Amino acid sequence: MSEKLFEDFSPVTSKQWKQQVQYELKGADYNETLVWESPEGIKVKPFYHIDEFKGGADVTTKAAAFKICQNIFVHDADKSAKRALSTLNRGAEAIRFTIEDENTDVEKLVAALPLAHTPVYFYLNFLLIDFVKKLDDIAKNRNAAFYVQLDPVGRLAKEGNWFSNLEKDFDALNTIAIACPNLHFLCVDGSLYQNAGATIVQQIAYTLAHANEYFNRVATINKPVVLQVSVGTNYFFEIAKLRALRLLFNLISKEYDHNFDCHIITTPTRRNKTLYDYNVNMLRTTTECMSAILGGADSVANLPYDAIYHKDNEFGDRIARNQLLILKNESYFDKVNNPADGAYYIEELTQQLAEKALALFKDIEANGGFITQLIEGTIQRKIQESAAKEQELFDSGKEILLGTNKYPNKNDRMSGDLELYPFVKTNPRKTLITPIIEKRLAEKMEQERLEQEKEPA
Repeated sequence: MSEKLFEDFSPVTSKQWKQQVQYELKGADYNETLVWESPEGIKVKPFYHIDEFKGGADVTTKAAAFKICQNIFVHDADKSAKRALSTLNRGAEAIRFTIEDENTDVEKLVAALPLAHTPVYFYLNFLLIDFVKKLDDIAKNRNAAFYVQLDPVGRLAKEGNWFSNLEKDFDALNTIAIACPNLHFLCVDGSLYQNAGATIVQQIAYTLAHANEYFNRVATINKPVVLQVSVGTNYFFEIAKLRALRLLFNLISKEYDHNFDCHIITTPTRRNKTLYDYNVNMLRTTTECMSAILGGADSVANLPYDAIYHKDNEFGDRIARNQLLILKNESYFDKVNNPADGAYYIEELTQQLAEKALALFKDIEANGGFITQLIEGTIQRKIQESAAKEQELFDSGKEILLGTNKYPNKNDRMSGDLELYPFVKTNPRKTLITPIIEKRLAEKMEQERLEQEKEPA
């Protein structure tokens, strides 16, 4: 028989808590001292109480069902196939292939994989109906769960151009929707907005407006839409972000009689990752993966600690995968669904982020929709403004990245370890619109340090 605890103690009201806090402040102003405002315009209180709780957001998250996903860039089908099978044998539960070559032998790529219980994502840098049909045939014959991440709007936002043009790209999607019923074919890349410096409210609203273009232009969507999301370091806000995103997606999709829950795949952000003192990246990605899981991500693909300057390598991938294995098998993050329910702070953040994002979404739709605002440059300008404010906080030391703008190791040398160019790349080309540029906060500071390494001691 369960025993009720603490019945001998009288409940403490929020008013009593505030009075005690005010007493401890010794005359300092409560709001000025303890209440802070986030970049999203949310005033965060020092504590949240049931007395002021207005009810939780109606959102269901399935933390217990999240999959550990391994990213694999396909250069060679044979080697990538062996690597995929190897990672599955060592703890991965899903695979995401990035494919740039339309001649890749996809049958060879997945031939040895246990597809009956292994979801596979395909991130394609091209839009070819025949290629997608091959994947559909495999999915049908082997009863596989394939998620083909086709996102022409995302390509326009990131690259400045369509695959072909607006009409041809959406014609292709409409053809695939009918011809390929055995796979998920739509993806919305919301990670672009986070990595470029958008606020959380902007990230949610832009992802929704991005998805809304597909609901308006693709006649048949009979599978869940994949939302690709990057997760930042603001722990509780990021949990609330995913919850608010799922809540609003379901709200909007029902207006189109789309009754499927969205499918969220997450990756830690690159924006706060650093070249110097790179081991701190493991700490950042750990908390970011925790936010993703608790926020209800369906799959989590961790970012290796050395991803910004090293090519794919066994050690970095293993550490990234093991971080998720520890969270799942030793920290028991897979044992509880809806883990954030009843946490008044997270519930309140979810509600406020959802309200602000929905208002911004409505404003975008009232002013022509997402594609129109991309072409006009409005989305790019708003993100640049938010990114500039965050960059200013970092440059002034108010936003801290340990080992970079706080407690840097002056003896750290990285110029000899760069296998990849870790900064924004310039690629002069003719584009239809100005692309949204992803940029890390530490880039300018790191470039200055690399230059200093070249100077004689």
